[in-house]
Amino acid sequence: METQQLTCQDCGNAFDFTAEEQQFFSEKGFQPPKRCANCRRQKKDAHRPSFTKVTCSGCGMETEVPFVPKGDRPVYCRACFEKNKSMAA
Repeated sequence: METQQLTCQDCGNAFDFTAEEQQFFSEKGFQPPKRCANCRRQKKDAHRPSFTKVTCSGCGMETEVPFVPKGDRPVYCRACFEKNKSMAA
C-alpha cells in the first residue's frame, strides 16, 4: 500500500492517509477518514461539554458542572450530589 492523498470534507485541504493508517482502518473494518486531523480534533472538541462555575446548594463551595443551570433546581458539588443520592435510595 502507498500513502494516499485524501481531501477533507470540512476544510477542503489534502491530507495523507499513510499505508500504516490504511492497514489499521482495514483491520478494524473502518471506512477511510473524511476529515483531516485538525478538523477531526475540532469536531471532537465541539462535542465536549463546557463547564459552568456554580456555588453548591449544599455546602456553599464553588464547583463546576457540565451544564448551564436554569435556576429552577439546586446544583450540588460532587460530594453533596453523592450524599443526596445515597440518602434518596
